[in-house]
Amino acid sequence: MDRKILRVVQNDSTASIAEMADAVGLSHTPFWRRLKKLEAEGVIRERVAILDAEKLGLGITVFANVKLRQHDEDTLEAFEREVAEFPEVVECFSMSGETDYVVRALVRSIEEYERLLKRKLLHLPGVVAINSHFALKCIKLTTRLPV
Repeated sequence: MDRKILRVVQNDSTASIAEMADAVGLSHTPFWRRLKKLEAEGVIRERVAILDAEKLGLGITVFANVKLRQHDEDTLEAFEREVAEFPEVVECFSMSGETDYVVRALVRSIEEYERLLKRKLLHLPGVVAINSHFALKCIKLTTRLPV
């Protein structure tokens, strides 16, 4: 039942409790209790609106592979803390292999990314190299998890 609830919430979190409860076959109160339990347990982290980056003028997606000079705890924590503050960075992953981090940034233009790179990314703690890749086309982008 929880998986049904999660699928319904992922599909349209703006639906009313009554509509979602009906979609999973529960009455209002049991549905609401289960939903609140999933939120309290952190299974549902938040319910948000998904904005269209392209329509907001953020048509350039950049993936930046970041290599650090050193890998001590202080450097890693400082890097992660600072990169999380950049609004252009929408995702950042710690990686295994040759790249230490992969950053996904959304910008309006190549020039805007160049400014982000020169003024912010290259000044992050421990950064020794950044290899940037520009997405040509988005084939799939979803927040829906396979539950």
